[in-house]
Amino acid sequence: MAVFSYHLAELPRWTTARTLVRPPASGSTPGLRHVECMALMTLGAPVVSPSRLQLRRMAMFAYWDDEAALDEFLAGDGLGRRLAESWHVRMTFLRRWGSLAALADLPRREGEWRQDEPVVGVTVARMKFPQLPRFVHWGRPVERLVRDDPNTTIAQAAIRLPRTVSTFSIWNSVEAMEAMVHGRSIVADPERHAAAMRERERKDFHHEFVTLRFRPRSEHGTWLGRTGLVPPPAPPV
Repeated sequence: MAVFSYHLAELPRWTTARTLVRPPASGSTPGLRHVECMALMTLGAPVVSPSRLQLRRMAMFAYWDDEAALDEFLAGDGLGRRLAESWHVRMTFLRRWGSLAALADLPRREGEWRQDEPVVGVTVARMKFPQLPRFVHWGRPVERLVRDDPNTTIAQAAIRLPRTVSTFSIWNSVEAMEAMVHGRSIVADPERHAAAMRERERKDFHHEFVTLRFRPRSEHGTWLGRTGLVPPPAPPV
């Protein structure tokens, strides 16, 4: 059964930089279907800021044939062994909005879910350079909206120059994530996400853009001293 993973790791700058230039390849990494390697950013940070490009902190989003392939990578690959010492979550795909050529085999929806169960959200976008000022103008308020929502246990952004940007967040429930998307969250100015999506529909910021929803399967390791970033599942009704 296919599985996705999202990794967060503190690494030497040269290791992150080298990985951004030459990420693991599906052709030479058994069971790897697709990977995005990126440097972390701080959600809502000023555009010109050291927080915007953290080469000592790397994110990797990966799509695998199965968990055995992921385990083999973490045990036998040089980068994989470093990532195994940090934190990652393993996930089952649930839903897709938008499209990314590298993930063309994913259906719109797979399986069912409960509104009260924990959920992971991942976005990946390929930017249009001329639209960067508009994207920053509309995107930074959304970053702060997600960052400050009390129903997220973690919210991160990541980038790989020149044009890939991504977000990653874990939510206490599907209901809470959907409330944010539709402007019904309990933070100030909850319409920020909905307004940015309307602006994107008016004139797209991206060549490609996809939003993905996942069910967390298991959590491994620690991130900045934290564990338990995946909330426990709600008891059956």
